[in-house]
Amino acid sequence: MSNEDETPKPPGTPEHRLRRELPQEIPAAAGRPLGAAEERQSEPALTGRQRLVKGLWPPRVTRAQLIVALLLFGLGFGLAIQVASNSDGSSALRGARQEDLVRILDELDSRTQRLQDEKQGLEDQRAELENSSNQAAEARKQTAEKERQLGILAGTVAAQGPGITMTIGDTKGTVQADMLLDAIQELRAAGAEAIQVNGVRVVASTYLSDSGKSVSVDGNKITQPYRFKVIGKPQDLEPALNIPGGVVQTLEKEQATVTVEPSTKIVVDALRAAKQPDYARSSSP
Repeated sequence: MSNEDETPKPPGTPEHRLRRELPQEIPAAAGRPLGAAEERQSEPALTGRQRLVKGLWPPRVTRAQLIVALLLFGLGFGLAIQVASNSDGSSALRGARQEDLVRILDELDSRTQRLQDEKQGLEDQRAELENSSNQAAEARKQTAEKERQLGILAGTVAAQGPGITMTIGDTKGTVQADMLLDAIQELRAAGAEAIQVNGVRVVASTYLSDSGKSVSVDGNKITQPYRFKVIGKPQDLEPALNIPGGVVQTLEKEQATVTVEPSTKIVVDALRAAKQPDYARSSSP
């Protein structure tokens, strides 16, 4: 090199001013690690799409979200199948010929008629069953009522109702069995439905007999006063006993006293054991 190049420039020259204004280069320290802030500054900036993808993947799915997703998938799958089936049916009908449509309508009419006939048959069957049930219930009711009436006549059940009480006083011991039997027959003819004499139930087979100065009813000895408890219409029973030459006048001639008291409630509670016939049997099937 020449001496001119090595000669220092005076301070006022332009090149000396440029060097003085620029900062001196600082050498980087070898092996010093960068900080976190410096690393973030050194990373390249992400776009909006990249940030969206980074937020969605990998997915963070909870159990509740998974269940909801499965339910929605099943619902959508079912709706898709339904829409597809409806579309197939509609397209099939749209593509059918007029004869096919008429046949389909005829089949629907026939099915409707069959269902109507079946409905009518079921309704008729129900009505028949109801009538049968009503008839059976009525028959059972009538049977029970008939049994009760027969029980009253047979003396196997107690009875109550309007009627009279007749008391015969025989202090002289002149009243005989046939007089009491005449009283029973007169009461029956007047419409008596149940009769009881001194605790003994009077039935169709009842018999009376004299036993010294007293009377026996069906083998049961009774003593005076003879108390008759009779169920029937009082307006019919009392006049039947007081007719001229009837029961009351006959007993009074024998110096017996007779009192008749009508009542709205007479209780006949003397019972007889039901007797099973030895030979007679019912003829009804």
